[in-house]
Amino acid sequence: MISAFDLFKIGIGPSSSHTVGPMVAAARFRAGLGPATRRVRAEIFGSLAWTGRGHGTDIAIFLGLLGEDPATVDPDAVAGLVSGLAAARRIAIPGSPAGAAFDPGSDLVFNLTEILPRHTNGMRFRAYDAAGTCLSEQDFYSIGGGFVVGAQEGTEGLLAEAALPFASGAELLDLCARTGLSVPQVQFANELTQRERGAIEAGLDAIRDAMFACIERGLRQEGELPGGLKVRRRARRLHEALEGSRLANDRPAHEIMDWISLFALAVNEENASGGRVVTAPTNGAAGIVPAVLRYTRDFCPGWSDARGRDFLLSAAAIGGLIKRRASISGAEVGCQGEVGSAAAMAAAGLAAALGGSAYQVENAAEIAMEHHLGMTCDPIGGLVQIPCIERNAFGANKAIVAASLALRGDGQHRVSLDEVIETMRQTGADMQSKYKETALGGLAVNVAAC
Repeated sequence: MISAFDLFKIGIGPSSSHTVGPMVAAARFRAGLGPATRRVRAEIFGSLAWTGRGHGTDIAIFLGLLGEDPATVDPDAVAGLVSGLAAARRIAIPGSPAGAAFDPGSDLVFNLTEILPRHTNGMRFRAYDAAGTCLSEQDFYSIGGGFVVGAQEGTEGLLAEAALPFASGAELLDLCARTGLSVPQVQFANELTQRERGAIEAGLDAIRDAMFACIERGLRQEGELPGGLKVRRRARRLHEALEGSRLANDRPAHEIMDWISLFALAVNEENASGGRVVTAPTNGAAGIVPAVLRYTRDFCPGWSDARGRDFLLSAAAIGGLIKRRASISGAEVGCQGEVGSAAAMAAAGLAAALGGSAYQVENAAEIAMEHHLGMTCDPIGGLVQIPCIERNAFGANKAIVAASLALRGDGQHRVSLDEVIETMRQTGADMQSKYKETALGGLAVNVAAC
């Protein structure tokens, strides 16, 4: 299985595959350097090169080479760390008093013409001795959701031992039918192979709290997002307007949709500014699961910590299936793999939290994914702003519609989750590369970036 704690990673924006992954890869490379290293160079390829500056890939690699970690780095300290590196042009290496030279202006190469063989999000790091001889060369791939693999590493290393293994939606349903367990109970049983009960519950609560904290911070901020598109934050003003309507008792029936959109916008504006977010399952789609989870807490009766855990466990079960059977990487399958996956996860989580059967949970995920099929990833200026932020608002609302439709039914439906995941995979394979997080097609070329 893929653990909930691997799918939901606390980190920083704006991108899990273009920011979190490269930071992890750079830190892994740095940790393996020997004391003879005197210079380090990095090269990024494919989607990382084409949209890397807009996604903060360069900054992420700088931070990783400085030894920073996505889960612990202070977003407010990033600018100072980067400017310090630019001034010193040197990184510290464990066990080496002298460290190694690294000039951010010349030692990071954006290779716009080549793609490494395994994935479009490829990176290559090299270490040199005092004579300029290459001591080490390592390739890494950021395969979506902050997951990183080396050139010789298989994705099986991302999987954890499972007490109740399932490799498809059909197997999950059969497992629930045979054991009498719900979807979140199956995922919890599998998490117990890695952690004790108390640690799992505390970890899920910490993920929930980080999601809600991101929403709250997003509701307080204002001004323009960085990057030059002059996109203004909207969450604070929308929140004030909704609160005004509430106090004036002037609330249209569709206002609930505005609240859901507000929660998603708040998260993704934080993500676009490089703030603290939870990858769910990516940063570009990080607002959907928190928005629907917040909707569950604020607008559905019977909220409890246990209900929140059931939500996250069910979302993780579905997200793990999608990652294993298709992809959650926009650079690999387009935005259907990011927003579509997040909507499926959120729909499943909501259906489970509201007491849905395993069949209804699977149906909710299928509906949400089906109606994101074919969505391209075409960020204007390579920034995770337009259309990414609004897509999260739509994805969150779609997830709730999907869960509601599933809960109104008996779980029986014509199209299975497995079939729609396979369709998403095939659609991504057929999709032209310019629509897969390259900023070379779609809105990215038809809307002026400045």
